[in-house]
Amino acid sequence: MAEKTKVIRLKEVKPSEARANGRPSKAQVAYLQRGLEQPGGKLPLFDLQGQRISERTVRSCIEQGWAEPWFNNPLKPDWLVCKLTEAGREMLRG
Repeated sequence: MAEKTKVIRLKEVKPSEARANGRPSKAQVAYLQRGLEQPGGKLPLFDLQGQRISERTVRSCIEQGWAEPWFNNPLKPDWLVCKLTEAGREMLRG
């Protein structure tokens, strides 16, 4: 019998308008900068020490409009796979 893969849909998370005075934390900058080097601006799931990126960091970047959810990860459906937005790129250049 073939076993079906169960895909859990993530809660819809919509980025807000990028806040002009929103200043990123060091953790947010480190997270977002890694997307500059990746195809499509894919943001990492793990930091450089191999630790999972804090969900709080990821969600706050989404709320600021610097990152956006990209797709559901079928292997780890509870993990947010995100990509850098144009607003995030501008903030990093800024």
